[in-house]
Amino acid sequence: MIENILIPTDGSDYGKTAIAYGVYFARKLNAQLTGLHVVDIRLIRGPVFTDISGSIGLPPYQEFLPAIESGLDAKADAILQDFRGQCEAAGVHPETKKVTGVIDETIIEEGSRCCDWILLAQRGEHFHIDGGAILGSTAQSVVRRSGKPVLVTPEHFREIKSMAVAYDGSAPAHKALELAAELSKQAAWPLSVVIVAADRTSGEDISKKAEALLSAFKMDSAAIMLTGKEGKALLNFIREGTVELLVMGAYGHNRLRELLVGSTTSSIIRKSTIPVLLTR
Repeated sequence: MIENILIPTDGSDYGKTAIAYGVYFARKLNAQLTGLHVVDIRLIRGPVFTDISGSIGLPPYQEFLPAIESGLDAKADAILQDFRGQCEAAGVHPETKKVTGVIDETIIEEGSRCCDWILLAQRGEHFHIDGGAILGSTAQSVVRRSGKPVLVTPEHFREIKSMAVAYDGSAPAHKALELAAELSKQAAWPLSVVIVAADRTSGEDISKKAEALLSAFKMDSAAIMLTGKEGKALLNFIREGTVELLVMGAYGHNRLRELLVGSTTSSIIRKSTIPVLLTR
């Protein structure tokens, strides 16, 4: 049962799409939304600016600090006010929270306290400044380190009518399948189990594992067999437009598996045009 969803928000366009998905899930699952804005403590500490101001003869950084803090605080209030307005316009009454800290660490900490899911935009306010990292440094860090499922949303909103889970028979995929089955049942979305296998025999073996697990949920599902490289096959499946939500296991549980699987996870999230729900 999904009761609480945390949405870190920064006022970006991608962030507004994330809020739209948050509102949609809140109404569909009868969940409480909490909007979180993290005031980046690194902007307040400003060690780089302190060094520069001293070397070129500007007034000490401390003289600028009250104005910087005031500006960041006002921006945070405006972003959370917009978040509340977007939610309430759709009939959802959220909670809001403003915290000063390191952004990714604060999101993970707040998520561990108050929510069942963390919902993040695919790209954030500083995506281009960060050099276009695979997910944006914040999203990638939260996906890797959070103990909660993380839903990463794309650029544009689409209503969800059906969903799929990527399944390869591994322990992370097993956990993802359980989460997908629970969500499918709660939201009444048809579930497809997508299996990327080297040959039909191995694909059928994996399909039997999925069927055994899903039998406990007493639900109907369809298995879809794909061939080729996992990441490319899943992205092609997404582009076909058959489903509007993908569930999958995120990264690996050891460094070797992460090297082999992690790049696939990141590539799918970065390029996906539908939300991707990840579980560790």
